[in-house]
Amino acid sequence: MDMTQRSVMYHIGLSQGEAGEYVILPGDPGRCEAIARYFDAPAFVASNREFTTWSGSLEGAHVSAVSTGIGGPSAAIAMEELHQIGVHTFLRIGTCGGIRLDVQSGDVVIATGAVRMEGTSREYAPVEFPAVADFDVTQALAESARALGYPYKIGVVQCKDSFYGQHSPDRMPVCAALEQKWEAWKRLGVLASEMESAALFTVAAALGVRCGSCFHVIWNQEREKAGLDQTEDHDTDAAVRVAVEALRRLIRRDREN
Repeated sequence: MDMTQRSVMYHIGLSQGEAGEYVILPGDPGRCEAIARYFDAPAFVASNREFTTWSGSLEGAHVSAVSTGIGGPSAAIAMEELHQIGVHTFLRIGTCGGIRLDVQSGDVVIATGAVRMEGTSREYAPVEFPAVADFDVTQALAESARALGYPYKIGVVQCKDSFYGQHSPDRMPVCAALEQKWEAWKRLGVLASEMESAALFTVAAALGVRCGSCFHVIWNQEREKAGLDQTEDHDTDAAVRVAVEALRRLIRRDREN
C-alpha cells in the first residue's frame, strides 16, 4: 500500500484543504483549541490518535494547529502527512526543561538548532548533518517575543527520546553515558531539553519546508541543583502568543515577497 497516494492521510485523518499552509505543532492535543482561540473563526476539524486539528485564519490566510503527541516519531509523521496536503511552514510550540543556569521557568526558549540525541532524524540524515531551524521562522519568533515583551532566550536545545532517561539517569543501565553527555550539553551552553525539534528540523530539511520552534520553560533542574530560586510554571500562553504573532509576521512577509 502506497501511503503517499491516499486522499485522506492515514494518521492525521486530514485531506487536501483541511489544514492551512501554515501550521503550529503542539504536542498535547488539548493545546490545539487554546492555540486556535487566537485565530480568526477557529473551528475543530478532526481528531485521530494523538493528532487533533483546529483551523482558522490569520491575516486572511488559512492556518491550523495540529498536535503531534510526544516525541520525534509521531512529530515526523505529522509533518510528513501535512506536507503531502500542502503545508509549507511549521512552527513547533511546546514545553521544555532548562539546562543553562540563566534559563528560568516562565521564559520562552527559541531554538536555533537541536542536539540530535534521538532516533527519528537518523532515518532521514547522517549524524553529521545538523538539525537547524529555518532562519526566517526563527527571526519571526525572536521579533515576536521582543515585541510582546516576554523574557526569551535563543540558542541550541537538546532532544531526547526518553523523558526518564533525563530525569532518572542514575537508575538506567547506561547511566554513565547519559550523565557524560548531559555534562557536555551544559558545558556547550545548551539552553534546554525537549523531545521534538531535532526530528522536525531534520525532516523539514529533507522535505524542503520551513520549521522553527519555541518553548515554555517549566523548570530548570540545574538551577535547582545550584540552589537558585525558581517556581514551577505550566502557563504556556506566552509561548503560544509568540508563535501566533510569528505566523502573522511570516504570512505578511510571504505576501510582500
